[in-house]
Amino acid sequence: MTTTAINTKQFMTSEQLLEHWQGHRNLTRRVIESFPEKELFEFSVGGMRPFAKLVVELISIGGPALKGIVEKNMEGYNEEGFNPTTKAELLNKWDEETEVINRYFGQISEERFQETFNLFGQYEFPVYQNILYFVDNEIHHRGQGYVYLRALGMEPPFFWERF
Repeated sequence: MTTTAINTKQFMTSEQLLEHWQGHRNLTRRVIESFPEKELFEFSVGGMRPFAKLVVELISIGGPALKGIVEKNMEGYNEEGFNPTTKAELLNKWDEETEVINRYFGQISEERFQETFNLFGQYEFPVYQNILYFVDNEIHHRGQGYVYLRALGMEPPFFWERF
């Protein structure tokens, strides 16, 4: 593993970055809650995965990836270990992973955000870019959930209400 540090002027604190990410997670949780249970696990558009599968992907990335960053473990990404069958199970695991994210995020020093890390043994970027990828991926999949809800004739939560 290569470690490269870059000097930068601070744009935001790590606490602000976590708050931003958790705002997105709060909104995604509300999107999960908006789905009727059956459609959460079965409905899709254009061959895309049902929203529950997209949420399992998000659950499988955030907490495990931060744990890997903190422990300097580049173990591969795996979403096979969690197969929920109810909305309640999905939301419970979402909440558990929120706590995992909070715990491990708080263990990353300001200096480490600039270090290069080979996430899941596949993506070699600075830690802050890996975290931004987690947020971007969540926004992308939440957008798919919005399309599904609209296709079902349902109004999704307002995207700007993240808290």
